[in-house]
Parts: sequence; structure tokens; C-alpha cells
Amino acid sequence: MDPTVLYAKPEAIRTEVGRILASYGKGSGHVFNLGHGITPEVDPEHAGAFLRAVHELSAQYHA
Repeated sequence: MDPTVLYAKPEAIRTEVGRILASYGKGSGHVFNLGHGITPEVDPEHAGAFLRAVHELSAQYHA
């Protein structure tokens, strides 16, 4: 995922995570990363929103 998404509101972060997961579909697993990582200016709450979204939304895509 483009790490600049972490500057968006938590709801938008969750939407983008969901969009990406849906684009890959079901499978035995995945690695979800942030391209170039988290920059120092990112609000820690937004990083947490990203992690929660991946954890909560990815389960439906595991075969």
C-alpha cells in the first residue's frame, strides 16, 4: 500500500485496505506491507488503524 494513505482519516485507511484485499481475492495468506514504510510524521493512531484494518478485514480472504 502507498504509505501516504496513512495521512488520511482512519475510515479512508480502512477503505483502502479493503480495496487492496478485495483486488487480490481469496488465498492461503498474504503479506500486506507499506511500500516504503511509515514516515516519522504519521500519526500513530493512523498506523494503528492500518494494522487493525488488515487484521480485521483479511480473515475473510484466507482460504
